[in-house]
Amino acid sequence: MTARGALSLLPNIITLARLLAVPVAAYLILQGAHVPAFWVFVAAGVSDAVDGFLAKRLDAVSLIGEFLDPLADKALLVTVFVVLGYLDHVAMWLVFLIVFRDLLIVGGAILFQTLTQSLEMSPLFISKINTAAQIVLACAVLGQLASGWHAAEITLILTIVVAATTFLSGAAYVIKWGRLAIAVERSQ
Repeated sequence: MTARGALSLLPNIITLARLLAVPVAAYLILQGAHVPAFWVFVAAGVSDAVDGFLAKRLDAVSLIGEFLDPLADKALLVTVFVVLGYLDHVAMWLVFLIVFRDLLIVGGAILFQTLTQSLEMSPLFISKINTAAQIVLACAVLGQLASGWHAAEITLILTIVVAATTFLSGAAYVIKWGRLAIAVERSQ
């Protein structure tokens, strides 16, 4: 394999590392090891931006990466929020909203692919904002747990932003796939 070929694998390797960080982050949070949990989560969050940047920069965008990247994001964020909710560090209603939205997106994607055989992975802008907001909220909660410093106002504001973008993102996907399904149905 050439050096260029090996470099083209780097974005997917980073994404796989993020996926492998999921159980590590969950375990650390459950054990009350908040400082390492914070840093594992921050590294995983940063890796999300790095793998995308490298994939574009190295012209290494791949089909597996297009599916693996959002899967790693969802696995990390859902797991961290479920654990933080279980430990009463975030509101359970927010955890349910986040999990429901992701089940809606994954279920909708599977249904759309099954019916049309034409699913293309392209995240909506509001979904990217939602992912960023979830990462910031999780970092803020984990950072507060790690440092012992509590900022209820900041957590409340971030919770509202995450709730709003989670709802809007879920609704946007329902509308997008609904329109695409109608268009496919009419073309047949």
